[in-house]
Amino acid sequence: MAEKIATKAVQFRYEAPEAGSVFIAGDFNNWDTHVGELKKDKVGVWKASLKLKPGRYEYKFLVDGEWRNDPSCRQCTQNRFGSQNCVIEVK
Repeated sequence: MAEKIATKAVQFRYEAPEAGSVFIAGDFNNWDTHVGELKKDKVGVWKASLKLKPGRYEYKFLVDGEWRNDPSCRQCTQNRFGSQNCVIEVK
């Protein structure tokens, strides 16, 4: 019988009071830019909580149709488009 791997709730935040929409895309959702919509709070911080299995993931935010890195991310890696992706390690 296969062992069930526990997921962990991971919080993502992006401060952009002027933005009309913010999505998160990465390895965890096959870079689908239509499923990871963040919700904006009263002060303009966009937030989402994703349940992820332990592992290493690359991701970026899509802010009003433009790719942006997470300003709070401490680790980035080169991508095939000549820019960088953010990296998160889920333990």
